[in-house]
Amino acid sequence: MKRRTAFLALGAVTAAAVVTGGALFLGDGGDAGAPAKGGDLPPATATVVRTDLVQSKTVDGTLDFAQRRPVKAVVEGTVTVAAAVGRTVRTGQALYELDDKPVTLLYGPVPMFRQMKTGDRGSDVLQLERNLRDLGYGSKLYVDTRYDKDTEDAVKRWQKSLNRETTGKVGMGDVVFQRGQVKVVSADAALADRVGPDKTVLTVASTKPVVRANLEQSDGALTSRGTRVEVTLPSGKTAAGRVDGTVRPEESRSGSAPDAQDGITVEVVLDGGAGAVSGEDAKVSASVKFVSEARKGVLAVPVEAVVALRGENGGYGLQVVRGTTSKMVRVETGMTADGQIEVSGPDVREGMKVGVAKS
Repeated sequence: MKRRTAFLALGAVTAAAVVTGGALFLGDGGDAGAPAKGGDLPPATATVVRTDLVQSKTVDGTLDFAQRRPVKAVVEGTVTVAAAVGRTVRTGQALYELDDKPVTLLYGPVPMFRQMKTGDRGSDVLQLERNLRDLGYGSKLYVDTRYDKDTEDAVKRWQKSLNRETTGKVGMGDVVFQRGQVKVVSADAALADRVGPDKTVLTVASTKPVVRANLEQSDGALTSRGTRVEVTLPSGKTAAGRVDGTVRPEESRSGSAPDAQDGITVEVVLDGGAGAVSGEDAKVSASVKFVSEARKGVLAVPVEAVVALRGENGGYGLQVVRGTTSKMVRVETGMTADGQIEVSGPDVREGMKVGVAKS
């Protein structure tokens, strides 16, 4: 993925420019409070401004849906109705059909791990009964963890509505439990494909839109949940958002685990939700600007204005210009961004003219 760096991380100030024919020697600024050598003025000046400094990094991103995950077959069979990409599937609806039988989506956090039948107990039975009740087949059902005669009767009524054999049992491969409604983002098995256990049939995601962006391993600080971002969508509109989390390797689009050198993929949720991406072309890249640090309303000058002071106290200074004279004042330096550096000190004020090397 193409990356663009939108800030200049300068770290410590290194003053290496030497102005010939003048008195300003960056890296050798004399002592604070002293006039410039020979009263000479710098070849150019800049103004101390009050501004916001922002360190950021901008990378390409893609529109997607959160929490991609594969749905695998648990029994052998032939795909007779393939998954419909882009479709939102809700409880009681078929994700796909295997051997002319629907594989139904039901809601619940516990995956299907056994055939359920009369006499069974467990949290999987509880979530099955909740679904039967919500789908209208549990009018006489007491929702609990016991698979009893009432549960069996409710299952038979549900199976009859699906044109399935009314066994009163829920077999492996009959249903898929997910935490809520899902969107089908890819059909990994086509019509007439023969599938077996652990074969991925389709990939689903939540219905929450996200922007996925890939960062370098060294950008780990930007992947923290809640990090603010600004997204420029394919249409050119901008939208605010935040990092919602990182994506596991198996959740990548390719389905293959990337090498560690590939970086870290994060999911960004937009403040405007689904409305923010309505009408956007998911095939066109978005631009994601991660803000790593921001300083509001600070005094700043061009980096080239900062001078390394001599003397036992060292530090940094600015050559302040007043009319035809100038003098060196000591400053404390702070954050750097976009060629500017934060400065502070009792002798620094907004609007001051300071010397800089001639560009």
